[in-house]
Amino acid sequence: MLNDAQYVAGRQLATAVFLALNLHRPLLLEGEAGVGKTELAKVLAKALGRDLIRLQCYEGLDLANAAYEWNYPRLMIAIRLAEAEGRAADIGSTLYSADNLIERPLLAALRTRASGPPVLLIDEIDRADEPFEAFLLELLSDYQLSIPEYGTVKATVPPIVVITSNRTREVHDALRRRCLYHWLDYPTLEAETRIIELKAPDVVPDLRRQLLEFVHALRKRDLYKPPGVAETIDWAHALTQLDVVALSPGLVDDTLGSLLKYQDDIAKLRGDEAAGMLAAIQAVK
Repeated sequence: MLNDAQYVAGRQLATAVFLALNLHRPLLLEGEAGVGKTELAKVLAKALGRDLIRLQCYEGLDLANAAYEWNYPRLMIAIRLAEAEGRAADIGSTLYSADNLIERPLLAALRTRASGPPVLLIDEIDRADEPFEAFLLELLSDYQLSIPEYGTVKATVPPIVVITSNRTREVHDALRRRCLYHWLDYPTLEAETRIIELKAPDVVPDLRRQLLEFVHALRKRDLYKPPGVAETIDWAHALTQLDVVALSPGLVDDTLGSLLKYQDDIAKLRGDEAAGMLAAIQAVK
């Protein structure tokens, strides 16, 4: 299924996805930025014909933005109307209803669509605060959400949950225990070659070999942020736009910004360092 959706996955990752789908367990993916964690959730949604619901985590994320929020302007209007009509004492039973509830990603993910349960992507959980992780425990254990004024909303069919982390901080053990786990590493040269063949088919074979070997050599250097798969694809597209058929030192210097995103890394590689790496690669046919 993943291959048909043009996502190159090894056997271990494919097994983790298979088990997550069949055991209805969340899948926690950790790894460096740009190795395909978020893309996997997108591919699953597309391949299965499901809606993708994405919750992008950040510091200070709270229930109002992640799960639900009451439509307070609508509540105030309802209260004022009830007071004007002399039925304020009776409005309590109808005030906190589904009509006045604003669904955010987590609550929306519990609703089954005609196409089936959605794919819920909780992206970069390591950016959220630890108290938010504690809130997720009920959702990931029982696929339900308790709303004090309304009651408990429970999924009739569990959503497919993918959680990603770049490991800027450790995710709590209680959250990990509720998930299947997979570390998504940089792909092998063979696997990344298949990725570029799929994502940038216009790159000629010799150029593809050179750029991939250059990227893999970069990842062995002491860089602040080595290039991920996303950067490899960007560089391949950039070279295609420039009608390149073979790398040269000057061309590498001109396009390093497609691969490296920090000036210190670019300054370290630009010039003789990049030229030496390229010469070593081109010497091997």
